[in-house]
Amino acid sequence: MIRKIRLIFLLLPSLTYAQQALTLEEAIRTALENNYAIKIANSRVRLAENDNTLGNAGFLPIVTGNAQLNFNSSNTNQVFFQTAAAPRDPLILTAVPSNSSTVGVDMAWTIFDGFGMFVARDRLGELVKAGQANAQVTIETTVADVSNAYFDVVRQRQRVDALRDALDSISAERVRLARDRFEVGQGSKLEYLSAQVDYNTDRAALIAQEQALQNAKIALNALLVRDLKTEFAVPDTIALRKDLALESLREQVRRQNPALILAGYNRRVADFDVKAQQSLQYPSVDVLSGYNLSTNNNLASAGFGLQRGRSGVVNFGIRATVPIFDGFNARRRVSGARINQLINEQQESDLKVQLDAALDQTFTNYRNSLLLIELEAQNLSFARQNVDIAFERFRIGVSTSLELREAQRNAVAAETRLIEAQFNTKIAEIELMRLSSAIIE
Repeated sequence: MIRKIRLIFLLLPSLTYAQQALTLEEAIRTALENNYAIKIANSRVRLAENDNTLGNAGFLPIVTGNAQLNFNSSNTNQVFFQTAAAPRDPLILTAVPSNSSTVGVDMAWTIFDGFGMFVARDRLGELVKAGQANAQVTIETTVADVSNAYFDVVRQRQRVDALRDALDSISAERVRLARDRFEVGQGSKLEYLSAQVDYNTDRAALIAQEQALQNAKIALNALLVRDLKTEFAVPDTIALRKDLALESLREQVRRQNPALILAGYNRRVADFDVKAQQSLQYPSVDVLSGYNLSTNNNLASAGFGLQRGRSGVVNFGIRATVPIFDGFNARRRVSGARINQLINEQQESDLKVQLDAALDQTFTNYRNSLLLIELEAQNLSFARQNVDIAFERFRIGVSTSLELREAQRNAVAAETRLIEAQFNTKIAEIELMRLSSAIIE
C-alpha cells in the first residue's frame, strides 16, 4: 500500500511539470541568444576587427585637404614727393575691399619606420584572436553556469519530491492511524499529538524546500535573461557520464582550453609591444607631396598695384627623422615592454599550473561522487525497506511512533545524500567539460 501511494505522489509532479518542460539544450540556446556578457564579448570582437586595418597599422598614406578664404578691408593715405616733371596728388582710399583664397592637398606617406607598421599589423591580428578567445571563455563559462543552475533546479525538485513523498505516504498515514486509534480508545492522545507535530514539521520543511526550488528557478531565469517569474518544468532525474578519463581530459585542456589560448595570445601581443617600442629607435622616412592654389582679388575701382592674381604650387620631397636623444625614454619604454612580456609569460605558466590543479581536484571529486552514488543508492534501498517494516509494525501496534519516525528520518536523509551525490557528480562533470572546452560540443 505504501509503495502504491509513493508511486502516485511521484507521478503527480511529473504530470504537472510536463505542461511547460524546459530542456537543458533549450536553456543553453536561450542564454546564448540573450546573455549580456556574451553580447558584450562579441561586441569587443567586432571592435577589434574594426581596428584591424592596414591604415590603422600605418601602411597607407595620409592625405589632407585644406581651404581658406580671407576678406580684407583696407584704408590707404599716401602722399608722394612732388617733382616738376611728374606731380602727383595724394592717394586716399577708404574701406578698399579685397579677398584671397587658398586651396591645397597634402600627402604624407611613411615608407619606413623601423618595421613598426608590420609589427602593428601583426599585433592587431593577435588582438582579434585574443578577443575571439575571450568571447569563447565567456560563452563556455555562461554555458557552465546555466548547466549548473539547471541541474540545481533538478536537485531542488528532487528534494521537494522526496519530502512530499515522506509527508504524504508516511507522516499523513501516521497521523491518520494515530487519530483512529485515539478515537477508538486504543491509542493515547499524546501519540496522536506527537504525530500531528511531526506532520507539521515535515510540512514546514516541504514549504521551505519549495521556496528553495522557486529561488533556483529565479536564478536560472536570470541567467537566461527572461522574466524571473517564468514557470517551467525540468526532468526529475540527472543523467550522468561515467566514461571520463583524466589523461584524455588533460590533453584536451592543454590543447583547447580557451583561457589558456587567450593567455598565449596575450603573451604574443606583449612580444609585439616590445618590437613596437624597439622600432621607435630607428629612423623613419616619409614621402611628402602636395599642391596649393592661391588667388588674390583687389576689388577697388580706383587704386594701384595688383588687381587679381592666381598661383599654383606643386611640392614633393622626402623627409627623414632620426631619433638622437629623448632623455632615455625610449630605453625606458623598451624595458617596460620587456617586463610586461615577462609578466605575460609568467601568467601563462601560472595558468597552466592552476588548470592542472583544478583538473585533478575536479576529477577526484567526480570519481569519489560516483562511488558515493553507489553507496547512497544501497543505503536508500535499505532505508526504504526499514520504513516499510517499521510502518507495518506501527500499523499492527507492535512498535512505537518513535521507531517509525527514526526510520522515516533515515530514509529522507539517505535520499537527500543520494540526490546531493548525483548533483555533485554532475557539477564536477560540467566543470571537467568546461576545463577541456568540450562543454559546447
